[in-house]
Amino acid sequence: MHGVVFVFIRKSVFYIVIMVKNNPVVVLKPKREETLQRFHLWVFSGAIDRIVGNPQEGDVVDVVDSFGNVIAKGHYQIGSISVRVLSFNKDENIDSDFWLRKIELAYSIRKSLGLVSDNNNAYRLIHGEGDGLPGLVIDIYGDTAVLQAHSVGMHYAKTMIAESLMRVVDGLKNVYYKSEGTLPYKAPVSNENCYLVGSCPKSCVAVENGLNFNVDWLRGQKTGFFIDQRENRSLLEFYAKGRDVLNMFCYTGGFSFYAMRGGAKSVCSVDSSAKAIDLTRKNVELNFPNDNRHKAVVDDAFKYLDNIKNRYDLIVLDPPAFAKHRDVLKKALIGYRKLNAKAFEQIRSNGILFTFSCSQVVTKEQFRLAVMSAAVQSKRNVRILHQLTQPADHPINIYHPESEYLKGLVLWVE
Repeated sequence: MHGVVFVFIRKSVFYIVIMVKNNPVVVLKPKREETLQRFHLWVFSGAIDRIVGNPQEGDVVDVVDSFGNVIAKGHYQIGSISVRVLSFNKDENIDSDFWLRKIELAYSIRKSLGLVSDNNNAYRLIHGEGDGLPGLVIDIYGDTAVLQAHSVGMHYAKTMIAESLMRVVDGLKNVYYKSEGTLPYKAPVSNENCYLVGSCPKSCVAVENGLNFNVDWLRGQKTGFFIDQRENRSLLEFYAKGRDVLNMFCYTGGFSFYAMRGGAKSVCSVDSSAKAIDLTRKNVELNFPNDNRHKAVVDDAFKYLDNIKNRYDLIVLDPPAFAKHRDVLKKALIGYRKLNAKAFEQIRSNGILFTFSCSQVVTKEQFRLAVMSAAVQSKRNVRILHQLTQPADHPINIYHPESEYLKGLVLWVE
């Protein structure tokens, strides 16, 4: 195998490193390889001693320890996270065969989980670090895959990824690339959302646990639907019978139509977006045509919660991320406390509250403390019935705890 040799000196000892296939080399400071030896998938800029070669953002680089041993390969990027690791095998090439193997493995796992069936054709196929592919998200909706790149490296690999998807996923016809809003700020690439394979179907109705829903990946948030709440929606269905349900931040109405199938007495869906409310109405009508149990309201969540005294005995709080970075963590925790306090103050006696945070920087302990503070403020007796997380198709890499982001509580409020 051809390569370029470079030599460096540490403590009067010569070390030789071979740049395999001319990959640029990221040399770590002494003892900074320890996190990679524990298979963490990020190399921070502060751990780097120097860079040999001239990597551009998105290039594949070799990561070597201070003794010159190649310990990982990954995508180079500009910022605090300098390398997102793709492989800890120094002999593995990041080529079309690599992408094919990774996608085959992820697909086989989803099939073994029973997520690929006539009863359910909406699932997450690739969940970034959870599937060993940091910077990549792929959701499947029937015969369409929606691909999002969160790094320049994944952006450059999109064609090979799409080709692998078409070879692996049964019945796949379209691959839509939606990364206009997810690539790093000021990334040196020209990007627009587009179909890499196929074209836009006239409509897309996906199936989740036997319920139908319209998906708008062209204009909708994220990839078009929040698949990560699938199991939590099923749990709400179990508790909904005979209850008056309020679904705050409803987006496309997922919790609402599960509540209706569960036998809810009434369901109210609230969102500040008129487009989201329109899609919620369509999804409810798709599953429960002409059912007068449901109403939808365009309103600010905090304002709406001010005037619902004793109207609901099951409330869902599933807000967008209050904290996308640590600089606003304190403010976010105050927001979670205020939001939950309003729900505690307004919910009927012996009501049930489903409350969530999807902010990655908010830990389970911090979220639980914010909710507890809200309960104290309301002076209500509260029991935890369930502690919730993300589903199996959003796996958490045991070596990379940052891949855990969704946390939730189901609470009984006396």
